[in-house]
Amino acid sequence: MAELIIVFREVLEATLIVGILYTYLDKIGQNDALTRLWQGVMVALAASLIGSLLFQKFAGGFDGDASKIFEGIVMIVAAGILGTMIIWMAKNSNIAGELEEKAADAIKNDDLGYGIFALAFISVFREGIETILFLYAVTMQKGGLSVPLSFVGAGLGIGVGYMIFIQGKKVPLKTFFNVSSFVLIFVAAGMLTYGVHELESAKVIPYYGGQVNVEEDQVIATRVSGNSKIFIFNESSDKKKTINSAKKWASRVWDINPPKHADGTYPVLHDKGAIGGLFKGLFGYNGDPSWIELAVWLCAVFSMNFIWKRVSRA
Repeated sequence: MAELIIVFREVLEATLIVGILYTYLDKIGQNDALTRLWQGVMVALAASLIGSLLFQKFAGGFDGDASKIFEGIVMIVAAGILGTMIIWMAKNSNIAGELEEKAADAIKNDDLGYGIFALAFISVFREGIETILFLYAVTMQKGGLSVPLSFVGAGLGIGVGYMIFIQGKKVPLKTFFNVSSFVLIFVAAGMLTYGVHELESAKVIPYYGGQVNVEEDQVIATRVSGNSKIFIFNESSDKKKTINSAKKWASRVWDINPPKHADGTYPVLHDKGAIGGLFKGLFGYNGDPSWIELAVWLCAVFSMNFIWKRVSRA
């Protein structure tokens, strides 16, 4: 579901930008500039597709801890950009006026066509790159991506834009953006938290909380709640890996994930199951978070909600 909301928002924003520019240029009779506008849109879409292929190839070149570090950094960057986008949309209520001013500036220059082309290209390409980054982050967080839901989101974004600029219908955009922004705050918090989770797994961020006592043939891990677990050393085990596993277990605040089924599949309420996975993508749900993950999630949700409400009221 997160991919539907993200793609819907990004496609709608791109559609609104193109629609505003088209309406303005058509109103002032700049037919040559309209051709450049559509050329800029087409080139931006092609560039976004190429960027997606290159990003996937680049991302697939990492293994082990390097892969976790890369994914962690991407998740944190994606969360930051998504959070910035939410605040920017709340702050800039007069997007149409700003775009018309930029278009007017381009028209004043001798290179009219290239100015409109560049404006359309940059606007659409930015949305395309953001979409690629956000969908990659959702894929890493959920362990997969629903392509049909992504296409549904794109269709909804184009459909709403069509209703506004072609059919001339009044669509409650403020309601759309407010509701989607509220949900995306949790999506961004989940991305940020998962990025921290990956950096913890890569041992860039140490595990905090709990206690670990290393003995000759075993490790005793104790959580803050008082629950304990014994990790046994044996001839085939990696001692450092076993100690790290014990530290990871001790750092968990709770573990409400149900055990796997006998066939290795996840129960629906597991954070990798059908329902749990949905809540993980939408709200950053985690069945066994570490103390630092919980702290990061809470700080992200409350701080972004506070800033968003304050900016929206300004």
